[in-house]
Amino acid sequence: MNRKEIENILKDYHWMINSIQELRKSMMSAGEGLTAQYGIEASLPKPKGTTGDPIYREIIRREKRHAVINKYKAKISVIQDRLHLIKDDRELEVLHWLLEGKSYRWIALHMGLSHSHIKRLRDSIIGQMCETDVPNVPKEPVLL
Repeated sequence: MNRKEIENILKDYHWMINSIQELRKSMMSAGEGLTAQYGIEASLPKPKGTTGDPIYREIIRREKRHAVINKYKAKISVIQDRLHLIKDDRELEVLHWLLEGKSYRWIALHMGLSHSHIKRLRDSIIGQMCETDVPNVPKEPVLL
């Protein structure tokens, strides 16, 4: 992964985690409002390119949502697989707060450092994560 990709994933990490949680919750329901049409509406022609079966449409929708979840999980894994590379205590603290979705200003106030120092620490974190290409080894699933 290049520097810009890791920087973007790091920036989006927090909302992707939250999105996965919400998507999983929404997928737990059986799907309300899936009643088929009946009466005269059932005999009318359906629009081209779609199916009249509401269950099939729900399956398609859920498959798309699963694909989104898998895409987010893959991006999150990029960061999680490289967490062990960060050794410095300050960098670990900054990384923790970045993953929690905190702003640079909030982190700077919390740690008593300047905004620019936090950005330098972030750049160092990204640099360390970029240097090593982590092999694709079987790993534990993302726990949320």
